Amino acid sequence: MKTWLYADPHFGHQGVCDFLRHDGKKLRPWFDQQHMTEDMIRWYNEMVNDEDRVYILGDVAFNVRTMKEVVARLKGRKVLVPGNHDPNNLRKYIDGFDDVRGYVVKKGFILSHIPIHPGSLSRWRVNIHGHLHYNQVGVDYYDDPDSVSRPDPRYVCVSVEHTNFRPILLDEVLKKTGINFDEEVIRY
Repeated sequence: MKTWLYADPHFGHQGVCDFLRHDGKKLRPWFDQQHMTEDMIRWYNEMVNDEDRVYILGDVAFNVRTMKEVVARLKGRKVLVPGNHDPNNLRKYIDGFDDVRGYVVKKGFILSHIPIHPGSLSRWRVNIHGHLHYNQVGVDYYDDPDSVSRPDPRYVCVSVEHTNFRPILLDEVLKKTGINFDEEVIRY
């Protein structure tokens, strides 16, 4: 069994195909949401097996009907961490997911949709999150979110724009941080 991460697919959302980055380039390479959704489902299923666990870090789809239709086609044991575009009653999301959580805490790291405040990071070494699409939390992000700065190594954005629109292995993300997660973590 493998553990995967997947964030911000925005299945069925036409607007995301029209969004631009700060530099004026398209956020995503598709011109219509049907092609985007079908490509992303295919790529997801080429990587994930039925017995794998997938943490989906929010913004699955803009409506419950699309979300249910798409999630039924996705392989794996799926855990949803709802995003800001998943605003419905959580009972509506339980079908198709093995679990729904506000966040997931593991040894040394936390999975969330929106990056957690740096003042909360003393409990964990790394926050793996979505929400920012092609952006990353920089060392001065909380002073000026639009500033261009070096990435803060305590945050890893796994929005699909960072993962070639495919799931990414949790082990791969943890390895990139360079942190030994076997060491004891201090919790408050």
